[in-house]
Amino acid sequence: MEYTEVIRNALTIDVEDYFQVAALSEAVSPEDWPSMEYRVEANTDRLLQLFSDKDVKATFFTLGWVAERSPNLVRRIMNAGHEIASHGYSHQLVYNQSPEVFREETRKSKGILEDITGEAITGYRAASYSITAQSRWALDILCEEGFTWDSSIFPVHHDRYGMPGTPHEPYRLRAPNGGTLIEFPLSTCPLGNYRLPIAGGGYFRLFPYWLSRWGLGRINRSGQPFIFYLHPWEIDTDQPRLKVKAFSRFRHYNNLDVCFGRLENLLRDFRFGTVEEVLAGVGIDSEAVAV
Repeated sequence: MEYTEVIRNALTIDVEDYFQVAALSEAVSPEDWPSMEYRVEANTDRLLQLFSDKDVKATFFTLGWVAERSPNLVRRIMNAGHEIASHGYSHQLVYNQSPEVFREETRKSKGILEDITGEAITGYRAASYSITAQSRWALDILCEEGFTWDSSIFPVHHDRYGMPGTPHEPYRLRAPNGGTLIEFPLSTCPLGNYRLPIAGGGYFRLFPYWLSRWGLGRINRSGQPFIFYLHPWEIDTDQPRLKVKAFSRFRHYNNLDVCFGRLENLLRDFRFGTVEEVLAGVGIDSEAVAV
């Protein structure tokens, strides 16, 4: 694969609130969400201000549940020149849903975002990267519902997600029923025979910044763009602390206080754009890869 211009990487934000993440699901259920302190608007606006200050554009994968409650937030994202994509509706793990429920929620979320923006929504990212070997059928539904690209597959082993053995750079994906999508997998860095997940989120908070910079830089030095993700709640040090098991508490709350500063460093050290901009500059093979 050749990258003809100065490497530009995809900056992505998964627009969801702190109480909607899988790590905290033991403490709060979707039925509780309407009663929880709602913080996603203020946190997303803080990111929008940072990106404006740095003259950076990003792709915002927006949860349908959030878009319903904050249509003006979606409009602010769009009016600032960022790309809007779908993050589904209820942030449930895809492999825990039936195909019928997944299709209904995917269609609903797409419709909400298109009604707000007046534009076609063609990009998708599953909650917690939960398109895995057991939920490949979701790729067929994405094709059938009018999506043209996806960023849901993490080519690693993980307790909650992952599809190891799949490509590590943008590629044309063939869904089980024969439809195709462009897949921008979450970025990993080779360490011998191991693929180090380095794409952002908890890895960005838990790893020292020098390791993230080195790993992401290595991807660029190999001639490839990377995709980076973050959640608005990851820059929110004042969010309520929910009572969860120690491992979940570590995953969610550790290093919230350093995340915003690290993000500023990342925007200084690398060049970013939207997923659409990055894919337009990458030569993707016409032959589709079955996953």
